[in-house]
Amino acid sequence: MSLSLPFVIDPGGADRHAEHRALRARGPATRVDILGLSAWAVSDPALLKTLLTSPDVSKNGRAHYPAFEETTRTWPLALWIEVQSMLTAYGADHRRLRRMVSPAFSARRIATLKPTVAAMVTELIDDLASVPAGQVVDLRERLAYPLPINVIGHLMGVPEDQRDDFRQLVDNVFDSTLTPEQAQANTARLFETTDQLIATKRRNPGDDMTSFLIAARDEEADGSGFTDAELRDTLILMINAGYETTVNVIDQAVFAMLTAPDQLHLVRTGQAAWEDVVEETLRTEPAITYLPMRFAVTDIDLPDGQTISAGDPILAAYAAANRHPEWHGPDADTFDVTREVKDHLAFGYGVHFCLGAPLARLEVAEALRQLFERFPAVSLAVPADALPPVPTLISNGHQELPVRLRAVDQR
Repeated sequence: MSLSLPFVIDPGGADRHAEHRALRARGPATRVDILGLSAWAVSDPALLKTLLTSPDVSKNGRAHYPAFEETTRTWPLALWIEVQSMLTAYGADHRRLRRMVSPAFSARRIATLKPTVAAMVTELIDDLASVPAGQVVDLRERLAYPLPINVIGHLMGVPEDQRDDFRQLVDNVFDSTLTPEQAQANTARLFETTDQLIATKRRNPGDDMTSFLIAARDEEADGSGFTDAELRDTLILMINAGYETTVNVIDQAVFAMLTAPDQLHLVRTGQAAWEDVVEETLRTEPAITYLPMRFAVTDIDLPDGQTISAGDPILAAYAAANRHPEWHGPDADTFDVTREVKDHLAFGYGVHFCLGAPLARLEVAEALRQLFERFPAVSLAVPADALPPVPTLISNGHQELPVRLRAVDQR
């Protein structure tokens, strides 16, 4: 492909690593086509960090993207730029919204959640223990999915009878193979379901984050609280981020251990910790491959002589940056739990760094610890290259993770 033409991002993510190598080969930043929208994909980690912390780059498309109205009418991923939450806020608005949400993810709050998370994992592992030896079970469905749903449901106060609805809606938010009409219908249903949650919690508040945010919305009379749209979209952000991303990290971490027995041996012999597995998974297989979208506030001159013009969309290519050889050396593609420098951008960088990172790390490490302690002989039930990816350019996981928990002759 000519470097003068935009690189077309595969909406189904069929061969992510090859795509990321191709992006890096085109330079620190390159023009791409993402579902018909022209943007700059940034795969160089140093440049990406610079842009993620620059006041010349905004997440507010309403203010800094001239084609915002047209794009949100036709682009399948329109929700990612039209929601009104921390995800799309810029400057003072971002600081205001983050200030109201951050107490939910304080170190003290996460510490109090540890026993709850451990108990949730134990319940799921106990359920898996009933699977007959030799029988194939899908760990994505039986562990990676339910744990984050239960945790975020507990944190946000989502009633159990609404969690399955949210699961399908969130899956669709990340599905970049939907038509614009399908995506718009899903967004409408997501808004409706979230509004129903808000109404339920207004009538019957509890000790949960949704009730806390509603109170912050209703009690702030000086204009510093949430608008109705910000309240709804903040809940959507927290449920989406707390669920979908953690599902994929659990999936990828288990997959890594099952396909790299030497790395699993290092953990079992005390030469590495489960937390090392989590960090190396986040580096090599981050839950978010690309995160749409940022926008240039002014013209930005790049080191290679190119210029990102004011108003141009910017796509953070997190997965490509995480494996950049200039950051992690010639073995950047190698999964190594003993790697000294485990730095990555899986949770973003700068003021938009993910507030839920400590909770996600806690969930994944606990799931790994209990799974491999209870089922030391767990193994993949199919060849590693036979697992199709989830159909999306945004998130990074497998459609299923079939394993055998015990050998047929093991009791």
